[in-house]
Amino acid sequence: MTLQLTPSPDMLPATMDGSRILVVDDDADIRALLSDFLEQHGFAVTAVADGVGMDRAIAMQDFDIAVLDVMMPGEDGLSILRRLSARGGLPIIMLSAIGSDVDRIVGLEMGAEDYLPKPCNPRELLARIRTVLRRHRRNAVDEPVSGGQRLRFAGWQIDMGARLLTDPDNVVVTLTDGEFRLLRAFIEHPRRVLSRDQLLDWSAGSESESYDRAIDVQVSRLRRKLERGTRGEGSEDLVRTIRNEGYMFTAEVRTA
Repeated sequence: MTLQLTPSPDMLPATMDGSRILVVDDDADIRALLSDFLEQHGFAVTAVADGVGMDRAIAMQDFDIAVLDVMMPGEDGLSILRRLSARGGLPIIMLSAIGSDVDRIVGLEMGAEDYLPKPCNPRELLARIRTVLRRHRRNAVDEPVSGGQRLRFAGWQIDMGARLLTDPDNVVVTLTDGEFRLLRAFIEHPRRVLSRDQLLDWSAGSESESYDRAIDVQVSRLRRKLERGTRGEGSEDLVRTIRNEGYMFTAEVRTA
C-alpha cells in the first residue's frame, strides 16, 4: 500500500511549526514518505513500526499528535487507539486501507480525532493534522489582550469591539472577517515574528483553509487595505515578511 505524493505545487517551504508528530505504521515506505513530507513542512517526526515502538517513543518524549495505522501485525491500530484514548491528551488521526463508513465511525467513536482512508494524499493529511492541532491549541492560546478596547498604531485606530478600523485621515477602512481576525492577531502579538501556523491558529475561522498560502493571500489583501490609508507608503513595513519564518507586525500598539 502506497500513499499518493503530489508534486511540487504542494511542496511548500517549511514553516518550522515545531510540533512533534508520532507516525505508527508497519509499512517502512509509508513511514519514510510521511516523515520526509512532514519534516519538509516544519514538523519534528518520530516514526515507528508497531505498538511496542510507539510505547517506547512515548516513554521518551511527549508528542503533540499521532498518526496511527489500523492494519498492523501484532497489536492493531484500534487496540492501540483504545489504550491511548484511555490515557487522554494525545490527539490521534487514523489511517486505514479499510475505508468503509462503519470502520470510520468506529474509529471516531473510540476517540480518534480524524480518520483517513489509504491511499491518501499527504497534503490532505497535512491539512488534517494542522486542523486537529489548531483545535487543541485554541484552549491554550493567549487570552486576547484587546477585548473591546480602542487601539492605535502608526496613526491608525481600531475599535476592537465594533470591528471598526480608521486610517490616519479618519477614513473608515472596511475589513472582511478574515482580514479583521488577521489584523487582530498581529495587534495582539506586535513586534514578534509569527509563523504561518501561528497566524492560522490565532486568526482562522473554522471554515478557513488549512494551508500556508491562505495566510499569504490574506496578508496580501490586508496590506492592500493598509496601503489605502497610507497613500501607498509604509504598508509593507507595518506587516514585514521575515524570510523562511513568517511575518512581523512592526508598529507599536497603544490604547487609544
